[in-house]
Amino acid sequence: MLDFRKARSKLQNYWFKLFGRWKACPLTCPIARPHHKHVFWSWFGSCCAIGITAYLTTITNSPLIMAPFGATSVLIFGIPDSPFAQPRNVVGGNILAAVIALTILNTFGSSPWTMGLAVATVIATMQLTHTLHPPSGAVALVVMMTKPNWQFLVTPTLEGSIILVVCAVIFNNLAEERTYPKHWL
Repeated sequence: MLDFRKARSKLQNYWFKLFGRWKACPLTCPIARPHHKHVFWSWFGSCCAIGITAYLTTITNSPLIMAPFGATSVLIFGIPDSPFAQPRNVVGGNILAAVIALTILNTFGSSPWTMGLAVATVIATMQLTHTLHPPSGAVALVVMMTKPNWQFLVTPTLEGSIILVVCAVIFNNLAEERTYPKHWL
């Protein structure tokens, strides 16, 4: 038997989760506006880190940069205190994503369902290993879409991640009010 009251209550709860709780909150409620110094250091650090990585790509003729590193820069420079921005998460999440996606690619090929499988497996593995880094989901898609060889693990994944973390350590700690990382492992 269908309990209409229970079903109605669940539907109302679901609707409230989607729309109800933001009615009393101003537009800036979810995220506080950062101080202009924080914005400057985020801009300066990310500009230098991506610029250095791109420059090293040019002079070494080795691909050290990829699109997910733009999102990594948002985390390590925009919200460096976030657990997602810590070195373990950046390097570990990206390496796990590349290993998992390359394994799925070489086992099952690239198709819509294997793309979903790769991203889902990356998320679950990062959660289990405490290396959750949102841009790593994009690393999995890059692998599935570009079909690179196993060298992708080293270049750009490992080397590029390390360059970005080193830049984050240097530039975030230049500012008095910033400390990066909060933890290494």
